Amino acid sequence: MSNPLRSLLEEPRPSAPPARVRRDRALLAFVVVCVLLEGALRADLATPVLSVVVTLGLAPLLLWRRTHPFAVVAATFGTIAVVDLGLLAVGAPVLDVYSMLYVLVLPYALVRWGSGREAVAGLGVILVPATMAAVVSWTGLADAVGGYAVLVSSIVLGWAVRSQHGARERRLAQAKSEERVLLARELHDTVAHHVSAIAVQAQAGRALAATSPSAPLEALRVIEVEASRTLAEMRAMVGVLRSDAPVAYAPQPGVADLARLAGASPAGPRVEVGVSGDVAGLPAAIDAAVYRIAQEAVTNALRHARHATRVDVRLTGDTSTLTLLVRDDGDPSTTDLSTTDPRTTDLGAADATPAGFGIAGMTERAQLLGGTCQAGPCPDRGWAVTATLPRRVPA
Repeated sequence: MSNPLRSLLEEPRPSAPPARVRRDRALLAFVVVCVLLEGALRADLATPVLSVVVTLGLAPLLLWRRTHPFAVVAATFGTIAVVDLGLLAVGAPVLDVYSMLYVLVLPYALVRWGSGREAVAGLGVILVPATMAAVVSWTGLADAVGGYAVLVSSIVLGWAVRSQHGARERRLAQAKSEERVLLARELHDTVAHHVSAIAVQAQAGRALAATSPSAPLEALRVIEVEASRTLAEMRAMVGVLRSDAPVAYAPQPGVADLARLAGASPAGPRVEVGVSGDVAGLPAAIDAAVYRIAQEAVTNALRHARHATRVDVRLTGDTSTLTLLVRDDGDPSTTDLSTTDPRTTDLGAADATPAGFGIAGMTERAQLLGGTCQAGPCPDRGWAVTATLPRRVPA
């Protein structure tokens, strides 16, 4: 078996096909109305009762076309083939219902949501009634080519949408992976710092043991604290990622560096930073995450908030959590989810045009540290990013 064919057959189903939504029920209702009107108004239907019954009986299968694409295709086209064969056996014409054009949605759904084996087997099932209809109801080469062209167009469209969605999922996974790499490196720096402190205290305790009997006890106390912190940070780092890439040993910016984001530029809005509450004594990973999320949110606002004059960065802390809010006052027409704001692509919309994955990275970082991050348009105007992080790194 050739490699392309093997790859096609081994192609898995796309993850998480959407369940039935309102437009599916609307489509089904539209099909039912069209079938009933055609059955009542068309005078040239050879078997009107059978045509209407078969067409209406198969229509509800549209509701399961995403979750069970092969079963729906096999049931629909298999039934059509059996009915046509039965009509031919008794000398009657095959089904010729215009409303049955809704079955063209099924090849699209088969290729879009089915596995490789399901797609190949389903297309084989589809070809049986399609070929039978072309041969029995032959009206010329042009009509036959046109009919197959419509069928192939439905299949190609399903494959194109599937490929585009798969490419976006891969880019999103890459963005999350890069965020994990960055977070793991920051945690690595923190662990290296604690281990260095342990080594220094051990050396100091040994050097002073002869002259100060209490020095080793004090050194052991500090070593115990640093070792506990090291274990917590190391568990978090191992849980995030194992990376073979070299690590840059450099201090990571944190809450104390949020003031760097403040200021104004001639071509952009003014950025104002405010910090309140208890934000002292944060673990290095949480400290760095606050700065990275704020930095990314401010960067997004400066790039995409059209007609914005101000970007507010507000950090508040209490005994258990930190809350970061970054909000701009941009034009609501560019921050609404229904527009082409590039930030909407970060929310994982399947049909959006890929532009960046900043919000995906912020969300991934917050979730890895046991927090949350949400982004979206404000009720009045502007765009807001809200992140909530715990004060301690989860084990």
